[in-house]
Amino acid sequence: MGLGRFPDVTLGNAREAAQKWRNLAARGIDPIKERERERRQAERNLHTLADVTRECFEARQADLKGDGKAGRWMSPLEGHILPKLGGVPVAEIDQNDIKQTIAPIYHTKAETARKALNRLNLVLQHGAAMGLDVDLQAVAKARALLGKPRHTAKHIPAMPWADVPNFYGTLKQEDTITHLALRLLILTGARSGPVRFCHVDEIAGDTWTIPANKMKSGVEYRVPLSLEAQTVIDLARPLAREGFLFPSVRKGVISDATMARLMDRRKLEARPHGFRSSLRDWISETTNTPHDVAEACLAHSTGSGVETAYKRTDFLEQRRALLERWAGHITGASVKSGNVVAL
Repeated sequence: MGLGRFPDVTLGNAREAAQKWRNLAARGIDPIKERERERRQAERNLHTLADVTRECFEARQADLKGDGKAGRWMSPLEGHILPKLGGVPVAEIDQNDIKQTIAPIYHTKAETARKALNRLNLVLQHGAAMGLDVDLQAVAKARALLGKPRHTAKHIPAMPWADVPNFYGTLKQEDTITHLALRLLILTGARSGPVRFCHVDEIAGDTWTIPANKMKSGVEYRVPLSLEAQTVIDLARPLAREGFLFPSVRKGVISDATMARLMDRRKLEARPHGFRSSLRDWISETTNTPHDVAEACLAHSTGSGVETAYKRTDFLEQRRALLERWAGHITGASVKSGNVVAL
């Protein structure tokens, strides 16, 4: 059994190694096989956190919305974990490393910290599945060391439903892409993502069908379009590029912050996402809409898993009547009772 070349291995080191392997041989262990086992173990432990994170992400891509191309699964890790621990062998990471890394945002950005720790825990589990010597309790221990977050979650500021008509009226003064996108968002109660990525192929008459890969729930969703919403879409069609109704100036579609900046310039505290809350409050305070229909307007699921399995309706026609009334409220137009379906 060779012990290495001289002078790379000194005589003293050779004597020490020889004694180590003789002792193993005396115990009936094959020293050459043991050395090979140690070499393989050392190679496994050379995997850095960045390497394992990449492999974990690739393994989970099929389960992520849009194959994780939006980057939201990776962003908490890339923003707050990998810059400090990415080059560290995953087997060497312990609770103190994690605590020191996440502590700067733990109390100020509690939700971001929670996501980062959850993702890191999944990465460590993946490392263990790869056969690496990983401490699967490291994240739980780090949480114990960090204590309870002091940050209080705040709701996204929403515009009171009674103030929406005045704001909507100002949006009708210009037919820019941003103004039209914000109008469609308010009229439909949809999230920013599906609106920004709205494609002409998704519109069929008075219904907008949002594909599953664009929905937070991962389930296809039909949006009934009021007459006002259809008008907005007609105004946006000539501005479309590559089929997208709301393209950006350079390439792709308008960013998530584009509509928010419009509201910032007007010194408004409310955010675009808050109009979903405005719609929900209006439904609760001015109509007698059943709870399931009201929640369906925001693409929220209700009931237990069993109830959901048996409830196949999406209340499309009830929602159509309701959103027509909502459009009438925010545009100041009256809705004839003959055109409204009783809820």
